[in-house]
Amino acid sequence: MYLKHKQCIIFLYLKQEGSPMKYISTRNKEKIVSVSEAIIQGLADDGGLYTPQTLDQKVDLASTLKMSYLELAQYILSLFLSDFSHKQIQQCVQNAYQNSFENNEVAPLCKYNDGWLVELWHGPTSAFKDVALTLLPHLLTAAYQNQNENDLISILTATSGDTGKAAINGFADVKNTAITVLYPEIGVSDIQKRQMQTSLGKNVEVIAVKGNFDDCQRIVKDAMKDPVVLEACKHMKLSSANSINIGRLIPQIVYYFDSYAKLVNHGDIQLGDVVNFVVPSGNFGNILAGYLAKQLGLPIKKLVCASNSNNVLTDFIRTGTYNANRTFIPTISPSMDILVSSNLERLLFLLSNHNDVLINQYMASLKNDGHYTISDDLRQRLQESFAAYDCSEDECKKVIHDTFHKEHILIDPHTAVAVHACHAYKQESNDNTPCIVLSTASAYKFAKDVYTALTGNSCKDEFEAMNALHDYTSIAIPKNLACLKDMEIRFTNTVKKEDALATIAKRLEGLQHDHN
Repeated sequence: MYLKHKQCIIFLYLKQEGSPMKYISTRNKEKIVSVSEAIIQGLADDGGLYTPQTLDQKVDLASTLKMSYLELAQYILSLFLSDFSHKQIQQCVQNAYQNSFENNEVAPLCKYNDGWLVELWHGPTSAFKDVALTLLPHLLTAAYQNQNENDLISILTATSGDTGKAAINGFADVKNTAITVLYPEIGVSDIQKRQMQTSLGKNVEVIAVKGNFDDCQRIVKDAMKDPVVLEACKHMKLSSANSINIGRLIPQIVYYFDSYAKLVNHGDIQLGDVVNFVVPSGNFGNILAGYLAKQLGLPIKKLVCASNSNNVLTDFIRTGTYNANRTFIPTISPSMDILVSSNLERLLFLLSNHNDVLINQYMASLKNDGHYTISDDLRQRLQESFAAYDCSEDECKKVIHDTFHKEHILIDPHTAVAVHACHAYKQESNDNTPCIVLSTASAYKFAKDVYTALTGNSCKDEFEAMNALHDYTSIAIPKNLACLKDMEIRFTNTVKKEDALATIAKRLEGLQHDHN
């Protein structure tokens, strides 16, 4: 609980009753580790994802109404970081969020016609990934202290656009760390690519892969157990900043509670009223954080999963069959151009009451055959909490156009997919429950497509489009994007996907040599 007195905030860190929260692998529930171990490892050595062993604790909703975002983050994290001290949690949160976000507001709420937008893109790289990835390096450093580790830790990350730059920004020049980012050569916006290519930091490497995000994600997972890669880093730790790392997932729970508290404090709902959240989804981490919030007691009726033309998640939630054997479609919402959604494994593990045998069967089927079908009982449990809708490219452009011209709110294509899903859900279900849409990126990260959607005109490149979009809307360009054109391009390396593991091994050998 928190007590406020003038400018002083006294956080009373109360140890939760019962045993400290432990974490288990989705593919072997007998593999039990501390949260520090889970954060350091990232991916379990059996290929599974670390997941809380229990979710019995409940958040005191009434107390959250009086908390700032930083206070709320400390409270939520204290439920999960059982081997972190109060001081460690407090320092991690303060170091991550103080002075890192515009106006020091991490997740501002904005009213629009069908509900509310929670704007998660006011951080240092203009994407929602900043909320977790400004914090993860501090969590990792504290976890290292808890485990008495001092080896170099090498962060290996796949990105569909936004994770890469946010991870680089968080880990650049952090002591005892190095970060390597893999992104699809074709399939990220020009601005996203330039953000990564111009990254600063002596411990940073960025590599383009001739493939899509699913290829990059598979390479990262394979690297975690590849003998050549492991030999190259035998005297260092290998981890990930993707949402396969539980340390990425936990901080995202906070803005669900924060949004709810704001609606109560503004008088839009009463404490205890249910709400819906609509989440643009690719790798399923963001929406899974919402499910964890629900398990902690947040009154969520439905989590609406919004997909673009790569609608594998929509089909799965509606039918119970996950089928990645389909044409990959590059879209104007590239961070959602994903056919294998890693965090779905965690959800199925939770819904099946930790049935690791079943999860192994599903994941083996996905790897070998490209598809699996869950039981009718599991599908019913899934549909109790989740609904799903997808959005065509034309529908996405229309939402961008109409949202600005009717309400003077500028949204990016990923947010537009979610706004479309929100409207579709309301129409189909006749559910008038208040809806909160997660707005995940600045429109200026996708300026060409947004400008064309608004005006019907085109620009030769993203930088011309940013200026044209600013002139047309009078909405400010984020400073971190406005300066990109004049920054030096540092990273131009491109590899074939079949050569990626060897490239990673060589990178790790170099890091090991330099560290020694």
